[in-house]
Amino acid sequence: MPEKLYLPADAAHIKNLKPGTFVEICGTVYTARDQAHKRIAAAITSGQPLPFPLGDAAIYYCGPTPPQHGNLIGSCGPTTSGRMDAYTPLLIENGLRVMIGKGIRNEAVTQAIKAHGAVYLTAIGGAAALYQSRITACELIAYPDLGCEAVYKLTVKDFPAVVSII
Repeated sequence: MPEKLYLPADAAHIKNLKPGTFVEICGTVYTARDQAHKRIAAAITSGQPLPFPLGDAAIYYCGPTPPQHGNLIGSCGPTTSGRMDAYTPLLIENGLRVMIGKGIRNEAVTQAIKAHGAVYLTAIGGAAALYQSRITACELIAYPDLGCEAVYKLTVKDFPAVVSII
């Protein structure tokens, strides 16, 4: 039976997760891909306001397509996490707690996750329709000029993933 992971994540709960554990995520996640990460990192470096508070935040590496047929959101499967690796340690150092995506992470990201009590969850590639069905609210919050790479605030329920790095 999957373990529930409620967001924002409690540090003690994350510490007790085990690699390979199947979880169902409930709560708030923010979508962010390559270009959004680049802008967030630049904002951190220059002391500018962030589009959402990083403290205890969860980012889903996803670029949702526009909604159709009365849906809240379009296709929203995970993207390759390694594309964000250049920016991820900085975000983790500034409070990012949970990352959701697919694929491997580099050594710098792995070390930052371990040093700061974060977690990387692997989502199922090719399951965009499943993930779309687990989103109960969607709000565009930053960088609309990036199109599908804009930042969205999502509320998810029973969003499946596997604990990969803690």
